[in-house]
Order: sequence, then structure tokens, then C-alpha cells
Amino acid sequence: MMRISRSRFLSSLLSCSLLTCLTSFAADPAPPASITLPKKESLHLYLLIGQSNMAGRGVVEAVDKKPHERVVMFTKEQKWAPALDPLHFDKPIAGVGLGSTFGRVMADANPGVTIGLVPCAVGGTPLERWQQDKDLYKAALVRIKAAMKDGTLKGILWHQGESDSGDLEKSKTYATRLAAMVEAWRKDLDAPNVPFVAGELGDFLAETSKDGKPVHWKLVNEQIAQIPTLVKNAAVVDSSGLKHKGDVVHFDSASLRELGKRYAKAMQELQAGRSK
Repeated sequence: MMRISRSRFLSSLLSCSLLTCLTSFAADPAPPASITLPKKESLHLYLLIGQSNMAGRGVVEAVDKKPHERVVMFTKEQKWAPALDPLHFDKPIAGVGLGSTFGRVMADANPGVTIGLVPCAVGGTPLERWQQDKDLYKAALVRIKAAMKDGTLKGILWHQGESDSGDLEKSKTYATRLAAMVEAWRKDLDAPNVPFVAGELGDFLAETSKDGKPVHWKLVNEQIAQIPTLVKNAAVVDSSGLKHKGDVVHFDSASLRELGKRYAKAMQELQAGRSK
């Protein structure tokens, strides 16, 4: 296993693009199992973007090691494989995320289709890097377009905001900047009405940083709540009652599974045209 110094690791996180982060730090995965894909219209694709709570930092447990026969993931190598945690490969600490449970719930609700998860989240990243023409946006765009050769885009899942909450101005403008990102995705993917679901930040986050500076996560959540009023066919998932893994930053495994269920419910309501 590759070993890197703490200083090199931290400095690299600030500057790497999605592709270089993955190349530099991700362990080489085992060869994916061979699978047979359904017809393009029956492979429903979901783009997973954001930072670490989308990528997942939960501990992988026995329940996470049982693949669903109709849930697959788009690997680092742009191959299809059974969807097992960790779905993401942004950091060596990637673990259980919300995506796997989301995929299982969506598959169970749609017996005639296969769910294809396209993981692109990168921990510790600000919204700025996910805006159109920025590095993470462009890297994810390459991946989702490659996946769309095999399937049909059905939704976008977003969880991010912790990295912006330390800056008051960024927190104040979060909603308008996120709305612009949503519209960019829809334009670049030629999917003007694709459902978009965002999740609230955990309500366990501290209100001050370790150095005593204010953390505006409540303001960011207020901004996230505005998204359905700024862009059509969008929904927000609440994070009430969910717990952190002990670091007061990341959801624990059980909470991420519950969050996946909440995302699936919101997505199903948007797809059925009955979102609130």
C-alpha cells in the first residue's frame, strides 16, 4: 500500500483535480466482476456529486457487502461492476455512503430496471470547484457522459456545503451558486428537467471551528432549502435525527443508509411529479 507523509497529503488535497486525486491516493481496486447490462433505456443512471458526506466515510459492515443484482456502479476505470461500498475512490478513507442504499431502494421500486450509480464526489471540496468549467465539474462530466453511452440519466444527487460554511459570503450566496451549477449540468447533459436532490448538512456540526471562527452551516442549510424555489424539479432531503461517526463532521454508517432512503423517496416523488 502506498504511504505518503501527512504534509504532502494535506497539501495535495488543496490542489488536486478529481482525476489526479484518484490517481495519487486511491488504492488499486480489485478487478470488477463481469456483468451483463440491460438495454440502454433500462439502465437508469444517477450522478453522485459533492464532498465527503456524499463520498461516504462510514464503516463498511456486513450489510454493505451484499450486492443487489440490479444495482451497479461505474468504477474508476469507467467499467461497470456490482455496487458495493465504498462506491467512491476519492480518498483511501472512503467507506459507506448514501449511494448504495439509494440504489437498492430505487431498484426495489423499479423491478424492470437496473440502477447505475456514477460516483464522482471528492472530500474536502468547495462548491466553486463543482461549478461549470471548474476541475471537478469537468472530470465528473467526462465520467457521466461515458456512462450515458450505456444508460439513461434519471437523476443527480448532491451533498456538499461543509467546505463553504466557514466563509460568510460563500454561505450567503450558496443557493444562487448551487442553482447555477444545476442549470449547467442540465444544459451540458441535454437533460433540461432531470431531477436534482440535495441533502442538508448534518445538524450535529459545530458552530465554531477549532480556531474559534464561526461556522455558518445553519445558513448553508437555509440556502439549500431554497433550491426548489430557484430551479424546477428539485428537492431537499432533511438530515434531522442523523448522527455523526464520532468526528462531528461525517454521518455514521447507519445514518448514511437512512439518508440514502430519504434521497430515494425524494427522487421518486420528483419522478412521479408529486414533490412538495
